[in-house]
Amino acid sequence: MNQFLDDKLHEECGVFGIYGPKLDVATLTYYGLYALQHRGQESAGIAVSDGKLINLHKNMGLVAEVFNEDNLNKLKGYIAIGHVRYSTTGAPSLVNAQPLSFRYLRGMVALAHNGNLTNANDLRYSLGTTGSVFQSTSDTEVMINLIARYGQNPIEEALMKCMIDIKGAYSMLVMTEDKLIGVRDSYGVRPLCLGKLGDSYCLASESCALDTVGATFMRDVEPGEIIVIDANGLKSIKTMAAPHRNLCVFELVYLARPDSVIDGEAVNIARREMGKQLAREKLLDADIVMSVPDSGTAAAVGYAEESGLPYKEGLMKNRYIGRTFIQPSQKMRDIGVRLKLNPIGHVLKDQRVVLVDDSLVRGTTSKKIIQMMRNAGAKEVHLLISSPPIIYPCYYGIDTSARAELIAAQKELEEIKKYIGADTLHYLSLDGMLSATKSARENFCVACFNGDYKIEISKNIEGKYALERGMA
Repeated sequence: MNQFLDDKLHEECGVFGIYGPKLDVATLTYYGLYALQHRGQESAGIAVSDGKLINLHKNMGLVAEVFNEDNLNKLKGYIAIGHVRYSTTGAPSLVNAQPLSFRYLRGMVALAHNGNLTNANDLRYSLGTTGSVFQSTSDTEVMINLIARYGQNPIEEALMKCMIDIKGAYSMLVMTEDKLIGVRDSYGVRPLCLGKLGDSYCLASESCALDTVGATFMRDVEPGEIIVIDANGLKSIKTMAAPHRNLCVFELVYLARPDSVIDGEAVNIARREMGKQLAREKLLDADIVMSVPDSGTAAAVGYAEESGLPYKEGLMKNRYIGRTFIQPSQKMRDIGVRLKLNPIGHVLKDQRVVLVDDSLVRGTTSKKIIQMMRNAGAKEVHLLISSPPIIYPCYYGIDTSARAELIAAQKELEEIKKYIGADTLHYLSLDGMLSATKSARENFCVACFNGDYKIEISKNIEGKYALERGMA
């Protein structure tokens, strides 16, 4: 279905890990990945260690499509890591599905990664000139080669050396035969949190996964921190952190689940506050407020609370749509939007509607939705976006469109409004968005809005398919 609604920033990946002697770690990881499914729908995988061997199962598809009782029962052990993928470097193919598992000087290791390395091409070329070979086109395999290159060192020291070499955003889980390790980059761009389940420990991209398996949230992994969990308990290793954390603000705007808490920010509250701020910036004379479900809902409720206008459900989302392989012709795209979202005629008829969405990427889906609402009887449709215009691509783990495909980078506000057919178009200001969060504004990455990239971008970064094209 993604090809029909390719008008959003795509989630990147989700990771879940557990160190749990006496627990069914494979099934718990399955549930953890289920909770993180929104972060990646292309492939899923779980690796389990029994203390001597690491076994792995992964495939293309959703978590429920990849795993069943039979293959989960074959994953016996007491440590597990899992991964759901949306590709940001390397094609969506089985060879790039994670976790990746390998043998090196010190034994077996599995690795699952959320984020994007900005110098993967350079590192891959450098490793290749000294004999490294690669089986995938994922940037994650670069880290595996680096770990192997530092294999004379204990895994913790090898990872610390890797962190000096690699640039970019990464929250990753590493599993040896007897250790579960969590690593977060020095800027903390992607989330990673720690939880406790009885005497066991969990690591997850979002706290909603901890809730799902019944674990208690302990804290977020700090930028530049390495968490090591083994038979001796939990150990924290602090490496050099950036002066300010740079959590991707889009985690709060759209990517994360509303019931998650990331770096002290309750996602649902942040989105409602963005909606309230939107009302302060653009109070409209209208009859009802509604959202583009589901990611725009919290902001729409916030707008309604602040404006005093009633919030109503005017678009019904089909929650049971899986992936489809129908070719995306224009006609099929139109049907695809209607398959997912259908206007409720009696709610919309003769109404002046404030429609709230979280972001506007290409504008193609918004155009179809607004037309559907007018066809259903809406008198006016005013589109308000609870984030600023997206003008620059993301190099830190979100699969944004090329700048040429970002409508706000190519058209003025009035041109966009005319293109999508809205009576009003207003974006939340950058200051307004950041004022809706609890943290200081310097603690967020807002590069997709202002082009201020805090982490070095390699000149050799050539997009998602660079490694397929043999760029390095």
